[in-house]
Amino acid sequence: MAALRHAVALLRSILFAIAFYGGSAIIVPLVLLTGRLSPALLFIGPKLWAGWFYWCARWLAGIRLEIDGRIPDGPCLFALKHESAYEAIMTLWWFARPAVVMKAELRKIPIWGAASHRQGSIWVDREGSATMLRAMMKAAQAAVKAGRPVVIFPEGTRVGVGETPPLASGFAGLYKMLKLPVVPIALDSGTVWPKAFVKYPGTVHMKVGTPIPPGLDRGDVEARVHAAINALQA
Repeated sequence: MAALRHAVALLRSILFAIAFYGGSAIIVPLVLLTGRLSPALLFIGPKLWAGWFYWCARWLAGIRLEIDGRIPDGPCLFALKHESAYEAIMTLWWFARPAVVMKAELRKIPIWGAASHRQGSIWVDREGSATMLRAMMKAAQAAVKAGRPVVIFPEGTRVGVGETPPLASGFAGLYKMLKLPVVPIALDSGTVWPKAFVKYPGTVHMKVGTPIPPGLDRGDVEARVHAAINALQA
């Protein structure tokens, strides 16, 4: 049975890859082009691309999504658990005009990197250099001034199922500077979307936590966010 399950998952993963990456080869250049032509279209393209990803994941890879709670509107600092590429793309679907904190290496991806930069992604390097951190803070302030939510994966990188590392230092800096409520979001996407080619049909559970007010000391807010984003960890 395990061999059959893997074979079916492999076939569905192949169909997903053909459809999603084939569609992306058309959609992403259009996103870059339309964003350059009209600021009014800047956020429509990424939403369309994320919608295409969601459709392919749901109907080809067999990955469903269940959301517990409501994602609030308006400027917030959203802090998400990060176990797979699934939520990295779905941030463009879940949030309105999000400014997503991403690792700087992704900006080097041809066409996609330029489109993501045009859309207003916030870049940060994993070494946490002072120059890059200042640029991240400045970009986040500009996003909030424009009425956009800021989205961050506070553990700093993708982690394995069951792993609960401490939060990276960049989160506390953003929290202190932006003075926004933090909405922690727990996910268990790694159970069906491992760091491998084969994805397994199943359900991604997403739990939207209670907003955490601004102004708390670092130890308190980090402890509350860490507990909330790991609420689905066994």
